Amino acid sequence: MQPHDANTHGAHLKAIRRVFGLLLALLALTISLAAPDLDKVQALALQRYGAAASETVVAWRKMMEEARSLPDVDKLNKVNTFFNRRILYDSDQTIWQQEDYWSTPLETIGRATGDCEDFAISKYMTLLMLGVNNQNLRLIYVRAKAGGATVAHMVLGFYPQPTEEPMILDNMITSVRKASQRPDLAPVFSFNSEGLWSGAATTSTADPTARLSRWRDVLERMHQDGL
Repeated sequence: MQPHDANTHGAHLKAIRRVFGLLLALLALTISLAAPDLDKVQALALQRYGAAASETVVAWRKMMEEARSLPDVDKLNKVNTFFNRRILYDSDQTIWQQEDYWSTPLETIGRATGDCEDFAISKYMTLLMLGVNNQNLRLIYVRAKAGGATVAHMVLGFYPQPTEEPMILDNMITSVRKASQRPDLAPVFSFNSEGLWSGAATTSTADPTARLSRWRDVLERMHQDGL
């Protein structure tokens, strides 16, 4: 190797190291920005809703610490049980004086009430914080048979694989069950923060934040809350 070639090679290595170092720094920044600020959530709960809400956030954090090292299926059960026991169902009209409002986990915990979308969103965000992969989780709009009528409803689905039947987390039923054990539910569409699926499709067809304004809005408010 000629001296000129050696110098050029050395310069290339330095440039590669600088780029690699920059990428690592950006990755670290992205991770830090994405990490939830649960201290902020707890402080906001106390400030906006009072001591009872702050205590529920403390219990929520304790539950997550206990569940963090568990298998995904056990995480599903702990999260489903936590919200189904602590949050009461009520309509958006009663809670928010609006026809349709999607609340953040902080808002749901703060008021200790929510409708089906609020339960599903809180469970979805909690499982993400517990390390469950986003591609395994979808919020699912369904038609549910209840009391002889068919009503619009939302549940959370956990898909072990994209083509496998999901496990269903539902505020109307205490246990997590496979979709085949819920013949009362007919899927309409599903979504998460990365995709939107029609019916039981396995391929995303759209950007959910572009198609679902309420989802875009609640994601922004969750970010402001510290999530």
